[in-house]
Amino acid sequence: MLDIVFLIVLGVIWTAIASIQDLRNREVANWLSFSLIIFALGFRFFWCLFNGNSFAFFYQGLIGFGIFLVLGNLFYYTRLFAGGDAKLMIALGAILPFNEQFINNLTIFLVFFFIFLFIGMVYGLIWSVYLSLRNFNNFKKELKRQFLFRKTLFYIITLLGLFFIVFGFFDVFLLPAGIFILVFPYVYIYAKAVDEACMIKKINPNKLTEGDWLYKDIQFRKILIKANWEGLNEEEIKLLKKGKKQVLIRQGIPFIPVFFLSFVVLILWYSFWKPEFLFFLF
Repeated sequence: MLDIVFLIVLGVIWTAIASIQDLRNREVANWLSFSLIIFALGFRFFWCLFNGNSFAFFYQGLIGFGIFLVLGNLFYYTRLFAGGDAKLMIALGAILPFNEQFINNLTIFLVFFFIFLFIGMVYGLIWSVYLSLRNFNNFKKELKRQFLFRKTLFYIITLLGLFFIVFGFFDVFLLPAGIFILVFPYVYIYAKAVDEACMIKKINPNKLTEGDWLYKDIQFRKILIKANWEGLNEEEIKLLKKGKKQVLIRQGIPFIPVFFLSFVVLILWYSFWKPEFLFFLF
């Protein structure tokens, strides 16, 4: 079990450091994720080389890394994750296979994923409430503006949701669909109002860092600097610094702590699933 303990300690320390970086600077250094991959796979290889009769422990790490490489890129290119989030997700793929059997590791992956979704949902809700209360006047104005802007569509969707709910008394499968349709516009408008009223910040170009998201396109002389998902690169930041005008950027919430919390909860679950692991620690 010493091999699993080492991986867990490695994962806890790295995700904790990444969380602190994200909370302080709204970004995570690439070396954290890359070094976690190198240390995790390197440890697995040398552990098998000197302590094992097979390389299954190492191969499972490679498989986990491959699976999470696909997931991380999927979440990134569907714009659910920023770059730092995706890289840390990929790195955890090299940590999470605790077993030499793929089917057991698949169970761990699925449990981690559902824990991650649940904690991410609660964490995002808490942050959005905090931001809306902190910027309440702006949030209230933006919420009203968003509703008026989409008022007709909002009424149509609400009526459609009520229609499904009414017929849900005759067909039980229509009831949850009706509730979802009815609630979704409120959630969307709330999230959009938080984003527009609380997540947009005007900063000096000298404080820009690579990956910062522009709120909208900026025309600098004959060059158009586009607001895109990849964020600003080094050359674009140099151009904006020459302009010496404040820039509007869109700030995301510091999401990396969700990885840390999810990993810790997974370890607690794993301790109950494998009681010998808990006994080994104490």
